[in-house]
Amino acid sequence: MKTDDLIRALNADGGYRTWSLRGIWLGSAVAATLVAAAIFMVLLGPRPDIADAAETVRFLFKFVVTLALVGSAFHLIQRLARPGAELGLSVSMLVIAPALLAVAVGAEFIALPAEQWKAFWIGNNSRVCLTYIPLIGLAPLAIFVAALRHSAPTRPGLAGAVAGLLAGGLSATFYAAQCNDDSPFFVATWYPLAIAMLVAAGFVMGRIFARW
Repeated sequence: MKTDDLIRALNADGGYRTWSLRGIWLGSAVAATLVAAAIFMVLLGPRPDIADAAETVRFLFKFVVTLALVGSAFHLIQRLARPGAELGLSVSMLVIAPALLAVAVGAEFIALPAEQWKAFWIGNNSRVCLTYIPLIGLAPLAIFVAALRHSAPTRPGLAGAVAGLLAGGLSATFYAAQCNDDSPFFVATWYPLAIAMLVAAGFVMGRIFARW
């Protein structure tokens, strides 16, 4: 089926098809969240001092960034799942999380003495971060790629990459509850590197499994 034919079929199908796609993605989001939570609890669990950490701005800000990424990636992937959908606003929303993080990094440069910058940047858990964010995110990525198979992405590689971004944001949200490196320096360096692994995997999986 050509793209134009598929668009006409979706339009003819009306509200049923719209609800079907929405249901697929809402269901995949719930399933991916539950699976990520289960994997996180089995492998890591929250940090022992999470109650005290929750009273600090740096700790809470990690979730602001990761949840902003989850929200923007989820919005974009639903658009990519529909052929002919307008992407402009959805793509623009991806800037929110990096922009928030850039502001926080700038504030960290001001708040910390220069001799502490390297220690806060390297942190204590860079290897853990690079290991567990991709590990927690693999199953959610598989769920989102499966949802793409039941959608109609005309750019499966791009859609798969955004699925990886979404899975990475979700995984990073859970990992942030265990990570005791709360500095924006650390988050701006190691979290994106870990999430990039899932983006690359998603691109490959999208090209293989989400084609139609």
